[in-house]
Amino acid sequence: MQLAPVQTLPARLSRRGADVLPGVLITAAIALVSTGIGAVVPILGSAVPAIIIGVLLSLVRPRIMAGREQLNTRIQPGFAYSGKFLLQLAVVVLGVQLSIGAIAKVGLESLPIMLTTLTVCLVGAWLLGRMLRTERRLTTLIGVGTGICGASAIAAVSPVIGAASAEIAYAVSTIFLFNILAVLIFPLTGHALAMDPHTFGLFAGTAVNDTSSVVAAAGVFSTAALGYAVVVKLVRTLMIIPISIGLSVYEAKRDAAGQRLTGRRIAKLVPWFLIGFVIVAIINSLGVIPPGPREFLVHASVFLIAMALAGIGLSTDIPALRRAGWRPLALGGMLWILVTLTSLATIAVTDAIGA
Repeated sequence: MQLAPVQTLPARLSRRGADVLPGVLITAAIALVSTGIGAVVPILGSAVPAIIIGVLLSLVRPRIMAGREQLNTRIQPGFAYSGKFLLQLAVVVLGVQLSIGAIAKVGLESLPIMLTTLTVCLVGAWLLGRMLRTERRLTTLIGVGTGICGASAIAAVSPVIGAASAEIAYAVSTIFLFNILAVLIFPLTGHALAMDPHTFGLFAGTAVNDTSSVVAAAGVFSTAALGYAVVVKLVRTLMIIPISIGLSVYEAKRDAAGQRLTGRRIAKLVPWFLIGFVIVAIINSLGVIPPGPREFLVHASVFLIAMALAGIGLSTDIPALRRAGWRPLALGGMLWILVTLTSLATIAVTDAIGA
């Protein structure tokens, strides 16, 4: 009897695959289109077009599916699968962009700035969120998206806190708006402050949220700033791990009605995809992944995020977005300014100390 689940596993996986395949194919098609858009307009990347296309299709889907309830029922599981499992899988594959050597070298210089900006951002999100009366999960998503790495951090944290599709969509869109402003304003700021490429790379890597926007901002400033900015940004991605674990513990305490959190319970709270993220980063550090497959996995992680965000967009509750109103957008703007000023101030202080 104990072997029954193993014996029936192939059949169950086959049925599950058949259930989610139609919707997954739709999210893959959207991801292909959004990847093409991102190639033509690099500042957009592929994640934002994917979620925008998904949201737009969710608006017209009731009309398209009128009288086709059976088809609508067939495609819905694939949207949910993309928005959850593929999102988590994308976080695992993101680990291939990091190595222990790069983390150690860049981390020594950038860690004080990263920790300062992240702390200020999270504390600011909590205080400003309470002041603006924004919904708790949406405040968390905007806070970690601004403080860590945009859509990737939102992707990692959303399943931990049980965020709804509408909250994820609003958070990603808010982060994107201020990424665009950063790409336009940060290079001008860097030149106005007479930053050298190294300093600007540190500034962009710690104050711009999404990787594509870091690339765009640093590339506009100078080619010399680009490489360092990207490495700083990837090291900053590691902050996903302690923040997600902390949120897992916090959510468990909220749901546990006062139960004591033992070491074993805390270990069970660590999301599987974060463990996978660390394992992949360690494997990449050992140099056992050849350049070709590694490059493929880097592109695969970006494509999986686009598929996941397409699924989230297609599942978005548009009326819930309207009900959220202007407050989350105001929160995102305040946090963006706060992180930018904190990064500049911390860089100035550390430079003064180093001098």
